[in-house]
Amino acid sequence: MQKKVAIIGKGMIGISLAVLFTGNGIPTIVFAKNSEVGLEKYRTYYKDLVAQGLVTEKQAAACEKLLSFTEDYADLAEVETVLECVCEDLQVKYQVYEQLEANCKNLKAIASTTSAISPVDLAKGVKQKERIMVAHPYNPPHMVPCVELVKNDFTSQEALDAMIELLEYCGREVCKMNKPAPGFIANRLQHALYREAVYMVEQGICGPEDVDKCIRSSWGPRYTSIGLFDHFDYAGLDLIANIHRYLYPDLCNTTAVQNLIQERLDRGDLGYKTGVGVYDWRERDMDAFRKKTSDPYLQFFNWKLPEE
Repeated sequence: MQKKVAIIGKGMIGISLAVLFTGNGIPTIVFAKNSEVGLEKYRTYYKDLVAQGLVTEKQAAACEKLLSFTEDYADLAEVETVLECVCEDLQVKYQVYEQLEANCKNLKAIASTTSAISPVDLAKGVKQKERIMVAHPYNPPHMVPCVELVKNDFTSQEALDAMIELLEYCGREVCKMNKPAPGFIANRLQHALYREAVYMVEQGICGPEDVDKCIRSSWGPRYTSIGLFDHFDYAGLDLIANIHRYLYPDLCNTTAVQNLIQERLDRGDLGYKTGVGVYDWRERDMDAFRKKTSDPYLQFFNWKLPEE
């Protein structure tokens, strides 16, 4: 059984992680103001899990007993592992790290869930640089198994092992980076794909609907079972090299925000949040959309739920 874990922040990522940890029988303390808001989010996630038949009402109640909130860093004194989930502001993060170092005498590892900031910059805000790293999950982390683990130049193996043990205990797929890079692993891949998709739409090659349809009905499902390197090795690198020689010169290589996106930004058409983006979201069934978003990850639900 894992020891108590601390989470700093009650946002979407922080509370989703609290759902994950308590769902695997780990006592979890969340440092945050207005704990009622965090608890409401927590219970909403569990209502969804119950509705999906993944958790019973009694199991959800048992998990909630493992959750606590505090506004006093002194209550984290015995915690060894911390997930920092505050806003993407280095000064705010530095203030958190200062309090953790002052109050947590047994601290082994601090992992920021930042999606953008390098652990090299994070390390500048701590004395114990060997304890700091990035553990970047994908939303919602209680359902999506991938966590990108990124060390800084000083991160100790002890700290990495502590974080890996926690995440793997909870069934996460830990993707380790040898050195920091903007976007980490998954976002570099995702945005390279999006850049080419936008380019094809701009060039009149196809519409956005057919880009999405092509992904869903061709290689998209394949990569839920095998990997990119698996597939290309299997196809044969001589074949792949020939395709590269022919195709690479025609691919998009822009380093700027593309016109298709910038024009919508200028109009205030930001996507779902404003009703219109590349697509018109105003008539969509959003309950069905959210269900489709989470359905592929149900196969990864493998929690060590506490006794009812």
